[in-house]
Amino acid sequence: MSYRVAVLVSGEGSNLQAILDKVHGRDGIEVVAVGSNRADARGLGRAQKAGVETGVFDAADYGGDRELRDRILGDWLEERQIDLVVLAGYMQIIRAAFIERLQGRIINVHPSLLPAFAGLHAIEQAVESGARVSGVTVHFVDEGVDSGPIILQQAFELPYSAELEAIEETVHAIEHELLPRAIRLLASGAVRIDPDNPRRVLIEERADV
Repeated sequence: MSYRVAVLVSGEGSNLQAILDKVHGRDGIEVVAVGSNRADARGLGRAQKAGVETGVFDAADYGGDRELRDRILGDWLEERQIDLVVLAGYMQIIRAAFIERLQGRIINVHPSLLPAFAGLHAIEQAVESGARVSGVTVHFVDEGVDSGPIILQQAFELPYSAELEAIEETVHAIEHELLPRAIRLLASGAVRIDPDNPRRVLIEERADV
């Protein structure tokens, strides 16, 4: 039985491409759907090139009713028997009803070492704070802002003199490795929530993932 993954994107889709390149069609993992809130998202083209089904769910198509849009998006995902939803640059607020419906099956990648610098413009936040270290986090999605249990993190030094563009390139390179690794761990059954502390994630390290 395959482990069925859906990816939600809003733009370029470089993290989607990393997923397609590194885990799709391997070890039973299949990206079976890619959805977007924008018909012009380049990520949709990446999915179509890989032969993956796509769908566009723009709130404007539902009279601006985002709750209705999320309900229809949720129906689309459920119909495809999704095991995991990956937010990969999906620039939409995820509402509580959608999260509750897919509880424990949504992950996100964020460009900081959470809980530091949650929310928008995380890289800029880190630079402006004078932080010497930043990083990337993959976490479960809950009702808060980048507050779900952390699955994986990777840090890097934040040079004082570095240009923002160079820092973004470093972040993207880490994202493209960390996110596929998190998917492999989840697909293998190596990830579970600590029953004694729901804020913590336990990972059974395996040589094959």
